[in-house]
Amino acid sequence: MTPPPPPVAEIGLLIYPDCQLSAVHGLTDLFRIASDWSGHPDRHIRVSHWQADASGVAPVWDSHPAEGHRLTHVIAPPSIVMPAHMQPQPARAEWLLNCHAGGTTLCSVCAGAFVLAETGLLNRRRATTHWAFAEQLARRFPEIRLAAEHMVLDEGDIVTAGGILAWTDLGLTLVERLLGPTAMLATARFLLVDPPRSSQRPYASFIPRLDHGDEAIRRAQHHIHAHSAEALPQGELNDIAGLTERTFLRRFTAATGYRPRTYVQQVRIARARSELENGQDAIDRIAWTVGYADVAAFRKSFHKLTGMTPAAYRQAFGPARMAGRGESDPPSPAP
Repeated sequence: MTPPPPPVAEIGLLIYPDCQLSAVHGLTDLFRIASDWSGHPDRHIRVSHWQADASGVAPVWDSHPAEGHRLTHVIAPPSIVMPAHMQPQPARAEWLLNCHAGGTTLCSVCAGAFVLAETGLLNRRRATTHWAFAEQLARRFPEIRLAAEHMVLDEGDIVTAGGILAWTDLGLTLVERLLGPTAMLATARFLLVDPPRSSQRPYASFIPRLDHGDEAIRRAQHHIHAHSAEALPQGELNDIAGLTERTFLRRFTAATGYRPRTYVQQVRIARARSELENGQDAIDRIAWTVGYADVAAFRKSFHKLTGMTPAAYRQAFGPARMAGRGESDPPSPAP
């Protein structure tokens, strides 16, 4: 009897405490569907699940049981707990390092980037994670060149994905790499999902930091939020904080992660997004309402922070669009 052809790749899914099992099983199904829809019965992706125990990391499930494993890719899935509660596991990091040294491509989704970062392999390299966890990742692993605007960042031997459901984007990216674009598109159509998205900026929200402990800066922040549609001269903010300009700039940036002008811009664009999502006012009027006298400047700032024009954002997330589509439909990309 002729032996079955070898897989085009073996993808290992790393199961760790509190990881998102729906992503593990979803990726398992996605790769099987891709194999079935590749159009070539002799081309398939083998999937195995791996879990750490007292003796190290070992396989616990295999789609194509056979002698020995030859992992071409390993994926660290998302976590269902906040990254701050994820416990380091040296055995897991050592196993990933050994896999990478043997030629395995390492991948992560969302908070899985924290798992990869334990190896040190992300140091001085670009990586993405969920936009809400980006600041934590940067603080915990300061040598990473964070690029959280990306949904999927393919660095060749390391691939990171952003959102908690970006496992579909990562999975389809790997399918395209391993089985080609035709198989990727067939898989996406079967799953009723879009091809891999490039940016998570349209989904990211501005979450101001107010728990930093610097009362003087917090007074200035409260003033900005209450008066963001007005002119906010630098001197006015300095006086509210009771600080010299130089000291204010240093402490404001340290406390909030933004320079004051950028912070004001974030507040204004966040309000504009809310107006576009929930109201019917003309874009020019929204620009004026949130604090922009120059509509062109508003459009430029909006596109910079969201990756979309105001009109495209309203089309994707506005009342009419949201009433007529399912929650999973993606926004249209910016031109």
